[in-house]
Amino acid sequence: MNKKEFNDALLEFLDASPTPFHATDNMAKMLENAGFKELKEEEDWKLQRAGRYYLTRNDSSIIAFTYPETSHYLMLGAHTDSPNLKLKPNPLIKEHGVIKFSVEPYGGLLLNPWFDRDLSLAGKISYLNTQNKIEERLIDVQKPIAVIPSLAIHLDKQANKNRTVNKQTDISPILSCSDTFEFEDLIRKAMKKNKIDTIKELYAWELSLYDTQKASYVGVDEDFIASARLDNLLSCYISLLTMCVSDPNSPMLFIASDHEEVGSRSSAGAAGSFLENTLTRIFPHYDDYMRMIRTSIMISTDNAHALHPNYADRHDKNHAPLINRGTVIKVNSNQKYASSITGISKFIHVAKSIGEPYQRFVTRSDMGCGSTIGPITATRIGIETLDIGLPTFAMHSIRELAGTYDAYSLWKILTQWHQYSM
Repeated sequence: MNKKEFNDALLEFLDASPTPFHATDNMAKMLENAGFKELKEEEDWKLQRAGRYYLTRNDSSIIAFTYPETSHYLMLGAHTDSPNLKLKPNPLIKEHGVIKFSVEPYGGLLLNPWFDRDLSLAGKISYLNTQNKIEERLIDVQKPIAVIPSLAIHLDKQANKNRTVNKQTDISPILSCSDTFEFEDLIRKAMKKNKIDTIKELYAWELSLYDTQKASYVGVDEDFIASARLDNLLSCYISLLTMCVSDPNSPMLFIASDHEEVGSRSSAGAAGSFLENTLTRIFPHYDDYMRMIRTSIMISTDNAHALHPNYADRHDKNHAPLINRGTVIKVNSNQKYASSITGISKFIHVAKSIGEPYQRFVTRSDMGCGSTIGPITATRIGIETLDIGLPTFAMHSIRELAGTYDAYSLWKILTQWHQYSM
């Protein structure tokens, strides 16, 4: 696969994955096509050597793994969620001649870029069907149905100086002027597109708004990829493709967890038991389990802050990654990142062995530092962990920007890991 093919497929994956549920579903389908067999947590497992398997939890987190004779695993970690606006349980506000969505910010999102965007709705619903059984389905409205209009500058002369955004009152998207619009009608129409007409009563939902603008190449020479949810579907895609081309006799595992943007504290999050439960079923004997943990490595992949050319003073000038200059190794002495010199050295050795560049990132000492699933996994599992990422602009905006070279470069490093890391 060349760089163009790699990035073209990335754009398709981003567009097809407006929520963690859709991202997980798409990854499961790609793993199936690559020969992976689905496992269910509630069923008995009968693993066969050289087998390749995957399983999901909450329809929003996924694990894929090989089952070879050796147990020196390369584990790849990412997360499926991105900051967004989620519908509240009572989703409609009817006032001032319009109907609005009642929304709640999820994660640390940049709010201003959400104004004046063509927004659609996607996620998962739970309902009572016509046979009086509870069903869950993924839905995607797939067309612009809402917008958050900006307040005109004539009504706010300070807009370009000090406008703030109130999370309760300023970001309710408008979707209709009709007095008769009902939320369930919207859901039923979305379901009918998929030829499903079995909703008797809508019970619950987890639905998110998303920008309908497609992922695209940007730049005179198409140096950049612009898209929603690059943090962290970019990492999911790289790790997924690494798994899809993996040798069944090579020990590999990939986990993409939900809820990282809100702390990972859930049954489907990295602080939950999903990975540990899976590993103890693969290695039911404690000594085998511990040998595997102490001879394996987890590479946590999450986006990194590229040096912003208009705000260069926000970076440590000696540790400021550049877009399209290679993967970023993240280091923090206070363990916001889990990188150790052991993991760093292995990564550098593989990158140098195949001629791929790498960079180092440390945040300014007088600024706060975000974290990843890396320290959480290292703490819970006790595995050697490395935090890396790809340089990105506008992280947590509704539309982020990354390079067209970096993801492909990291994919080449990960696919060659076992050959050069030992």
